Amino acid sequence: MQGLTALAVHKFKRSYLGVGSIFFIASVGLVSIFAYVLSPDRSQYANQMHLSIHSKPPGFHVQMLVQPNALKARQNKLDRLFFGSKFPDVELPISSYRIESDKLIYTPFEAKDLEGIENVVDYATTPKPYIVDKTFHLGTDNYGRDVLSRVLVGSRISFFIGFIAVFISLIIGIFLGSVSGYFGGKIDDFVMFLINVTWSIPTLLLVIAITLALGKGYWQVFIAVGLTMWVEVARVVRGEVMSVKEQQYITAARALGMTDFRIILRHILPNVMAPVIVISAANFAAAILIESGLSFLGIGAQPPMASWGAMIKNHYNAIVLGQPYLAIIPGLCIMALVMAFMLMGNTLREALDVKASN
Repeated sequence: MQGLTALAVHKFKRSYLGVGSIFFIASVGLVSIFAYVLSPDRSQYANQMHLSIHSKPPGFHVQMLVQPNALKARQNKLDRLFFGSKFPDVELPISSYRIESDKLIYTPFEAKDLEGIENVVDYATTPKPYIVDKTFHLGTDNYGRDVLSRVLVGSRISFFIGFIAVFISLIIGIFLGSVSGYFGGKIDDFVMFLINVTWSIPTLLLVIAITLALGKGYWQVFIAVGLTMWVEVARVVRGEVMSVKEQQYITAARALGMTDFRIILRHILPNVMAPVIVISAANFAAAILIESGLSFLGIGAQPPMASWGAMIKNHYNAIVLGQPYLAIIPGLCIMALVMAFMLMGNTLREALDVKASN
């Protein structure tokens, strides 16, 4: 077994696309975990709005008057690190400012070259504000939010739905498939009936039905997608188990008095996991696409939560209104992540095929 494992690892390493996909997926995973560390907008869900600078192109630069929020101390640093600031500093785009003694006089930024009205901040009566130069590297959306920050934070939904949905599908699919393939008879007939019924319903329609039953939200979408992806896992595991259970070492295990579930767990499942691993990689990609479609339909992650699918939904009209990047950028992110999982799955399939020539 160690020899076959070493051979599979060697074959995988020889594929530059496979190795590159692994590194890309790992990078997206790290970005999704530490999104609020990398994000210029560290408010929760990257939802800091500046309506006066909405729909600005990539590279837009503006000065910001930042008013510190005293409530920030109520949130612990660990929570702020992984889930964003619930009490972000108040930011106001300005076009100019000057300081006179203990007063800050500033002119708010106005769109279309309009002249803003000067305002005064008294240092003696408010927490001391400060001025920062801010660049929106990917521009702003129609609410004045930083697109780069929304993309980084939105990677969490698309990335983690793959893990959770695949985990749920593996638990259900491996259990039903192994029990069905090993015991056969009426158990097999019942499991195959469930598989055929579930497979006859369009995946997106079934996910929508489960989502509506559980309610709107990203956790409901995670569960709904997982409950619809177990079918292929169960079918493959069932076929592999039916083939493996006739091997001589399984007969020997029965003769030694081992229980059926011990035989399944210790001797059968470890030898049928190769195709399951390949299917899981493909299911990752499918889960990302399904979630993006649900968010585009308004059933997935709900505002103000950032999601790549929701970003496309909110800005697909911008394609013909002069800001196509608002929809193209999240679309390219989805395409790149899905392609990485598909390339990894193809490489795994070739590496785990022990019949293929070295």
